[in-house]
Amino acid sequence: MTSTGSGINFDLLTMPSSVVAHIDYNRDSLILTITFISGLVYAYKQVPEDVYKEMKSAPSKGIYLNTHIKGKYDFERIK
Repeated sequence: MTSTGSGINFDLLTMPSSVVAHIDYNRDSLILTITFISGLVYAYKQVPEDVYKEMKSAPSKGIYLNTHIKGKYDFERIK
């Protein structure tokens, strides 16, 4: 799903995963927000769009997250 109606440019992707419930990417701020099955939500900052696209198409979102995002980008726990 892509939304630009409110002036915000982001993608929200719900997926089958044992760890990740869905991911949300804001192209304007380069923030990748990941909602976990547990309900925790983290915002990873300055994530290039190609990293988001790779995660979106990765067969395992959890493995991609652990290999390519965690420890490489600043983050903030949102919830």
